[in-house]
Amino acid sequence: MTLAFSSASPEIARWTRLHGAAIGKAAFKIKPEDFIVQENLGFEPTGEGEHHFLHVQKRNVNTAYAAEVFARFSGIPLRDISYAGRKDKYALTEQYFTVYQGKHAAPDWNSFSHPDINLLSATRHNKKLKTGALQGNTFIIKLHEFAPIDSENAGNIEKAVANRINTIAKEGVPNYYGQQRFGEMHTANGTVYNGNLHLGMRMAEGEVIKNRNKRSMAISALRSFLFNEIVSNRVSQQLHETILSGDALQLAGSNSFFICDANKQAKGQNEEELNERLRQRDIFITASLAGKGKALVEEEALKFEQACLNDHENILRTLVSAGLKQERRPIMLYPADLGWTLKENELELRFSLTSGAFATSVLRELCEFY
Repeated sequence: MTLAFSSASPEIARWTRLHGAAIGKAAFKIKPEDFIVQENLGFEPTGEGEHHFLHVQKRNVNTAYAAEVFARFSGIPLRDISYAGRKDKYALTEQYFTVYQGKHAAPDWNSFSHPDINLLSATRHNKKLKTGALQGNTFIIKLHEFAPIDSENAGNIEKAVANRINTIAKEGVPNYYGQQRFGEMHTANGTVYNGNLHLGMRMAEGEVIKNRNKRSMAISALRSFLFNEIVSNRVSQQLHETILSGDALQLAGSNSFFICDANKQAKGQNEEELNERLRQRDIFITASLAGKGKALVEEEALKFEQACLNDHENILRTLVSAGLKQERRPIMLYPADLGWTLKENELELRFSLTSGAFATSVLRELCEFY
């Protein structure tokens, strides 16, 4: 099946909102300081070792470019520059890098200077940062020109915001991959096409993409699209908090999961006990990150996911041929330490998310953007 996305209906709009229509509209990312991201590693550097451990603040600079800057400054190969995760370019972000010194001379980090990268501290660590080796991220987001969509909320928009945010804090949001994953391309007349996903769909239809970086982003967008499809279907059918037989249930704070059997039992626990663990957020229902190999779910869960993906065989073939192995990802996301202030038409949100989660998936349950 070929998916056609019109400029009026970007792919993000096709996925079900859990809490109903957005209550407001706002201007987003007018300036980098409107989107502040702070990386939370969950550990401290050892203070010794062969790796230089850098804590940096970046403004309108993506992670890959920052790594190149550190490589040029230090004279150390780019392959020896590591980080735990990529951060948005159009933002004010704090994150960590490690630079493996090896046989190279130690850089003088005190002399480092860059107009858009502020080196907050440099110490030593005994190992390199690996992708995903962080606890999560804290976000401070400012939305401008915030206004109610529904006339019913116009009289007391503050109450409407409070109610929706309280609901999000209590019930969470779908753990969708956000718009950044799919990318955008803008034409001269203002038409918006979905860049990485559009490129991925061309790959799925047989086009060869020679550029390695573009091919990697396109494949990632395709895989994320399928995950969002499954999650959206569970949300629309109100199955996001319902354990199906054969579901893969992930342990909180871990990538490990176990399979619920035909009687919705697992690990010596019955259905009621598993549901209580789900309510306590000790375990999470997961959805497929598609790839090669035997399906990781069984019974009802397998039938459900197959039904969601039946129309996307060309995408599945593309992911298998790319060598990706099947993985799992929680279908729900629960923001922590969620706070907000609304002054006139300026809405500021503060919250923390686990590693790999998208702040825009929280925002879309609250508002749309101009």
